[in-house]
Amino acid sequence: MKALKFLPLLLLFVFASCSTVRVATDFDKEANFNQYNSFAFFKPGIDKAEISDLDKKRILRAIEENLTVKGMSKSETPDLLVSIFTKERERIDVYNNNFGMGWGWSPWYYGGYYGGSNVSRSTEGTLYIDLIDAKTNNLVWQGMGSADLVTSNMEKKEERIREIVMKILAEYPPGAMKK
Repeated sequence: MKALKFLPLLLLFVFASCSTVRVATDFDKEANFNQYNSFAFFKPGIDKAEISDLDKKRILRAIEENLTVKGMSKSETPDLLVSIFTKERERIDVYNNNFGMGWGWSPWYYGGYYGGSNVSRSTEGTLYIDLIDAKTNNLVWQGMGSADLVTSNMEKKEERIREIVMKILAEYPPGAMKK
């Protein structure tokens, strides 16, 4: 009976772990992140991203929302330039379902081996968000997030993009998660 109480929690953990976003960041330790109050998108860098224009718009809207929440403003004379690039790969998982009684023969028994495999395919995408000092043109912060992508449902796709961007930018400015 006690096990039944934990079943919903276990199912929530299993489903949550399937939709995780793996995040990593890197930054220039000599940069003063308190001086950055405004941003603009770096069009030449964004144009090189190999994704649809619709997905670019979704990503840029999510970045703008997250940076605005952090107190930054979009500007014609920005402190930071924001650029993105993406990588995509197909992920293939093979699960073997093997069972049987073993090999052998006797007048009363012939053993056999039964089995099969299930193949699961998914697309994993990685989004890189680069923040570049507008005065020096030096990269000062980079965030990367990898996750399985949703392609079949537009609303779920937009929600997934917002989640990925939010988790990446939660790490900006450096030390923001430690507070």
